[in-house]
Amino acid sequence: MEQSAGGFSGRFWALIGATFLGFLGIGTVLPALGPHVRLDLGGSDQTVGLVIGSFSFVALGARLVSGPLADRKGRKLTFLVGLFSCALAGAAYFLPLGIAGAFAGRMLQGLGEACLYTGAATWVVETAGVERSAQAMGYLSSGIWGGISAGPVVGAWLGSFHRAAALQVLCALAGFLVLTRVTEQYRPPERKTNRRSLVTSLLPSGFAVGFVNVHYPVVTGFLILHLARHGNSGPAVFTAYAGMMLLSRFFLGGLPDRLAPAITFYGGLCSMALGLIILATGPAPLLAICAGAALGFGFSFPWSSIGSTVMKRTPDSERGSAVSILSAFYDLFVGSGSFAAGAVANHFGYPAAFVMAAMALTGAAIFGRFVFWARTADARLQTTAA
Repeated sequence: MEQSAGGFSGRFWALIGATFLGFLGIGTVLPALGPHVRLDLGGSDQTVGLVIGSFSFVALGARLVSGPLADRKGRKLTFLVGLFSCALAGAAYFLPLGIAGAFAGRMLQGLGEACLYTGAATWVVETAGVERSAQAMGYLSSGIWGGISAGPVVGAWLGSFHRAAALQVLCALAGFLVLTRVTEQYRPPERKTNRRSLVTSLLPSGFAVGFVNVHYPVVTGFLILHLARHGNSGPAVFTAYAGMMLLSRFFLGGLPDRLAPAITFYGGLCSMALGLIILATGPAPLLAICAGAALGFGFSFPWSSIGSTVMKRTPDSERGSAVSILSAFYDLFVGSGSFAAGAVANHFGYPAAFVMAAMALTGAAIFGRFVFWARTADARLQTTAA
C-alpha cells in the first residue's frame, strides 16, 4: 500500500476526506435551521428548540445501533449508511411537509451522524494501526471540526437555507462516492460478542468522556452572552477556542501514542480548568482570548487519550461498539449539560455556568483514574505472566 504524508496511506486520507465532506454538509445547514423554522415555516421559539433538539435523542439511540452494525456488517457499510442518511436529511428539507419536514431532516441527521462517526472512527484507527490510534483520531477530529467550522461560512455565502440544504446533499453524496472506492480489510466475526460485558467495562471511560464535554454546551450557549457583558468580543474568543482545538488535534493528536495517555488526559483537564475559571471572571479581551485558546488546547487531548486507550484494549470485533458507547456518553452529557447550564445560568448568572463546567472536570479526573489504573494493572499482569 502506498504511503503518503506522515506515513499514512492514501486510503486513510480518503476516509478523512469523506468525513470532512459529511460534516461540511452538516455545518452548512445548522446555523440557518433555526431562522428557517421560525421565519419560513412559522414555527415558535419552542418549536425551534424541539426541532434542533430532536437530533440529540435520535443520535443517542442510533449510537446503540451503529456500533453493532459496524462490528457485524463492517465499517464501510456503516460509514456509507451514515453518509446516505445525511444526504436524505438534506433532501427532507425540500419536502412540502412544513415543520414535519424539518423534524424528518433532523432525525435523519441524527441517524446519519451516529453511523458516520462510528464507521469512520473505527475504520481510520484500524487503517492507521491501533498503535497510532490517538493520532488517527486526532486527524479525524480535525476533519470533523474543519467541516463544522467551514460549513457555516459556506452556508452564509450561499444566502438561503435551501441552497445550504442542497449543498448538504451534494457533500454527503460526494463523500459516499469517495468511500465506494476505498477497500475494507475488516472481516466481521461469525460469533456475536457479549455486549453487556463490553458496556460494563466501558462505564469509567464513558463517564470520563461525558464529564469532559459538559463544558461544550456552556461555551456554545453562553460564552458570547457572558463576555458581551464585560465588553469582550465573544466571537473572537470562540474562534480562539475552536482554532486552537483544530490545530492541536491535527499537529499534536499523536501525543497520547508517544506519552503515557494519562499524562495528556490530566494535562488537558488542567488546561481546560484554567481556561474555564479565567473565562468565568469576565477577563479583559486579550486574557479572554488566551483563556479560550487554553480551553481549546486542553480539550484536544482527553478524548484521544481515552479513545486510544480503549481502542488498544478492545478486540477488533468490538471496536465499533466501543466507539458508539463512548459517543453515546458524549450525547447524554452534552444534552443533560445543556439543561443544567441553562438552569444554573438562570438562577446564578453566566459565571456560575462556567464554574459548573470546571467542576465537572473533577468527575472526569476521578473516572479517568479508573481507566488508566486498569491499563496499568493490565500491563503489570502481562509483565508478571511473561
